[in-house]
Amino acid sequence: MVAKSTTPMMKQYRRIKAELPEGVILFFRLGDFYEMFFEDAKEAAPILEVALTKRQGVPMCGVPFHAIDGYLSKLIKAGCRVALCEQIEDPADAKGIVKREVARIVTPGTVLEETMLDADRHNYLAGIMQDGERFGLALIDLSTGEFSVEELLSSDRLRDALLRAGPSECLVPEDMTNGDGLRSVLGTCPGLYVTETEEWTFAYDAAQDYLVRHFDVHSLEGFGCENQTLVVGAAGAVLYHVKESLRRSVDHVTNLRLHQSTESLYLDETSVSNLDLVPSGARGGSVSLLKVLDATRTAMGSRKLREWLLRPLGARDPIVARHDAVDTLIEKTSLMTNLQDQLGEIRDLERLVVRLGSSGGNARDLVAIGTSLNQVPGVRTALDNADVQLLDHLAGRLHDLTGLAQRITDAFVDEPPATVREGGLIRDGYNADLDELRVAASEGRQWLAEYQAREQERTGIKNIKVRHNKVFGYYIEVSKGQLAQVPEEYTRKQTLVNAERFITPELKDYEERIFGAQDKAMALEYDLFVEVRDAALTERTRIQEIADALAELDVLASFADRARALRYVRPDMTEDDKLFIKNGRHPIVEEMPDAERFVPNDTELDGSQNQIMIITGPNMAGKSTYIRQVALIAIMAHMGCFVPAAEATVPIMDRVFTRVGASDDLSRGRSTFLVEMQETANILNNASERSLIVLDEIGRGTSTFDGISIAWAVAEYLHNEASVKAKTLFATHYHELTDLAVTLPGVQSYNVQVREKDDQIAFLRKIVRGGADKSYGIQVARLAGLPEAVVRRSKEILANLEEGEFGDAGQPKI
Repeated sequence: MVAKSTTPMMKQYRRIKAELPEGVILFFRLGDFYEMFFEDAKEAAPILEVALTKRQGVPMCGVPFHAIDGYLSKLIKAGCRVALCEQIEDPADAKGIVKREVARIVTPGTVLEETMLDADRHNYLAGIMQDGERFGLALIDLSTGEFSVEELLSSDRLRDALLRAGPSECLVPEDMTNGDGLRSVLGTCPGLYVTETEEWTFAYDAAQDYLVRHFDVHSLEGFGCENQTLVVGAAGAVLYHVKESLRRSVDHVTNLRLHQSTESLYLDETSVSNLDLVPSGARGGSVSLLKVLDATRTAMGSRKLREWLLRPLGARDPIVARHDAVDTLIEKTSLMTNLQDQLGEIRDLERLVVRLGSSGGNARDLVAIGTSLNQVPGVRTALDNADVQLLDHLAGRLHDLTGLAQRITDAFVDEPPATVREGGLIRDGYNADLDELRVAASEGRQWLAEYQAREQERTGIKNIKVRHNKVFGYYIEVSKGQLAQVPEEYTRKQTLVNAERFITPELKDYEERIFGAQDKAMALEYDLFVEVRDAALTERTRIQEIADALAELDVLASFADRARALRYVRPDMTEDDKLFIKNGRHPIVEEMPDAERFVPNDTELDGSQNQIMIITGPNMAGKSTYIRQVALIAIMAHMGCFVPAAEATVPIMDRVFTRVGASDDLSRGRSTFLVEMQETANILNNASERSLIVLDEIGRGTSTFDGISIAWAVAEYLHNEASVKAKTLFATHYHELTDLAVTLPGVQSYNVQVREKDDQIAFLRKIVRGGADKSYGIQVARLAGLPEAVVRRSKEILANLEEGEFGDAGQPKI
């Protein structure tokens, strides 16, 4: 073991390992393999499902370098961090031990490998800076260069932001997770890998200085966050960690966006989940508004759509600008069709240009960039006659890079190999010197074939073979039975069981000529690749701008596509308080393949006479579907999307709240009723007159009288409290609440129509004025399949309860 650990190679390994952060697994490049040693090998071998061996007492394991992505993916999914140590010189040129350096450290939040990324969503590394109940949150997606910050005023807001963004990794100052609040927040984010780092990197002065130097600006005023301690601390620490600690390039991170709470319609995690905005939970994405609306043609557009859905706009002018663009695309069918056709030929420019600037970029990435850039002039031409502000603005960001695209097309074959140092990348005719070297190598191979035939004839040895391997180069192989005929000028190189291997001066000379031409050709091809790659990277900022514009165009075209196909209409966005929907539909339910014919319904809400709708009716009648569809229509309108209705007027809102169904949170010690009450408290404490509230049952987790009392008081509070007065849809089984419509001027009573005949019921799905006079619970129980004896006894008990008739034991009479 001593001898092994003190070899020059192991000394080099130990030095590099000692320079890495604690807990990072070192992939140490040795020829065609990445090797791991000592504790790294013990940790990695079972995860990678490779054999753990020992050499001179040192535990070790290894994986082929050409299959790195698959093995790296396994470790990252297991929450590991991996340092890739590469050979930075050709072993053939090395004097002594080959020089090696850590090229990059890969963590869950910083992967760039295409096979490890979800094309439809961002892969964020988050940074959190805390001051009491205030938090600064930074989110960076290294694969696209997106970088944003936001200040959050409570741990609940932080939890919502993390669950909405879904970062893979979170960076916090050392010892910051000791606080109960933050530890609780981080514990509610499934699969989140938490990394602690030095606290000084979050200090405002250090973070501000680092950001200013990175963006090459005088101050952070241009980003809107000068003197904002928390967001600057989080952003500076994240950027420092990525570049300095993980040794990753951040040259492509060229902008920092500050998210303001006033610029968007706020959706907390509860509402995102209750309304099925994005795929989540056990259903695995089979049901979501995102799935209904996603007709995008690019991965960039799909990610942008998700962003717009989770952070809808909160101001009228930008919403109307999107509606104008969608309207134009619908009216000009050929424009929309042409645009979508062009977009369908465009690859993920955002991630391609980032990967190209990293150690993983190759000629395939360049060809994909060139192919995509070739489509941009067609997109810009299609928008020439759009004559609408947003589309014109986006067209102006589609820079003309046809010169770069043509250079890429001229340089590379249509389907280049994945490697960049072994040749086969460059087209014939692109470079005269390369063409000459290729001819020389080709002629050399032809000479070898002729040489073999000539030697067979000259020596009379018919089974002479001219072959090659990495150890001996080219050689002549002669079987044992023909050795007597071998000429004197043959020099023996190797003896095998059934043959002997020889070389000749003539063969050695041609080997040098062939190898020389081949090696020079491969080296020249790599140099030409680097030239074109660097030319592309000089245009990185403009390519990123093109990618962002294409993503927005893709989403707008998707909105237009869905509006045409699904009969959506343009909503009228207003600054007053009236919400009016005529023949509104649920966008998800109506698209379910096994759904019954959807019955549309009207909605009218405002801040005075129609502030609260109390909606009663039996289970399965459609109350929940109705109130959710109103919330979804409001959210879609704020996204800039058209809506499923015959007509819609939607006021600008600040938040959409939901309190839906029954669920517990056992991991945090919360019962179903406690969860219900906490969600209700959140609504009452944070809603405003510009909010929309969807309440699907309140008070069902406790006794009937307690439940009715709480539900009644909540409705009164929403109506009477001047600071709230939010537009509210309140679905309930407590038909006693319909009496509120008599005493409170802003409350209106509605019910879901039901047809009853011979103790059977049919759901008509229509919302009408007036309250339900009964709950029909027993009829629904029969539909669910309860035994007839239970149904019959239930009816008897109900009759006795309603008449107040009880037996001596205190039970309802038979």
